[in-house]
Amino acid sequence: MTVYIDTETTGLNHSDEVVEIAIIDDHQTLLNTLVKPVRATAWPEAQAIHGISPNDVKDAPAYDDIRSKIHELVAGHDVIIYNAGYDSMFLEDELKAAKSVQCCMLKYSRHYGEWDDYRDDYRWQKLTAAARHIGYRWEGTAHRALADTMATRAVWQYLEYQDGLTSG
Repeated sequence: MTVYIDTETTGLNHSDEVVEIAIIDDHQTLLNTLVKPVRATAWPEAQAIHGISPNDVKDAPAYDDIRSKIHELVAGHDVIIYNAGYDSMFLEDELKAAKSVQCCMLKYSRHYGEWDDYRDDYRWQKLTAAARHIGYRWEGTAHRALADTMATRAVWQYLEYQDGLTSG
């Protein structure tokens, strides 16, 4: 089985915390919850992007309360994440149980084919741009975990279909 994950966080550093996580498979939502940080009390820059406030998460479970559920949902499965390098910082222990972890952003960037001389690799593309490029119609609000996870699934399925056309 393939599962898709997205997190929203208090910031961009390894020391930041998850404030929302969603996990879906090809058919249904497996987990979609806000998460109450244990250290951070405010995250104005991140809040400006995803819209999740300290008040929104005040009654949410802490990450440690859902850690075993996340582990259970990824154990033995292929995990797809848009910008896996980033989200993996927050899910490192849980992702060790996965069969594989693949980055949809890197796969899409290769497919899109815009070269970045500075990085000597394909230029990373935002999820919103990738979704728009494949004709995906957003369900929910971009930069919220469930909506981003559904968009990631759509981009991944598009790429897998394109791979099938070129290899078959």
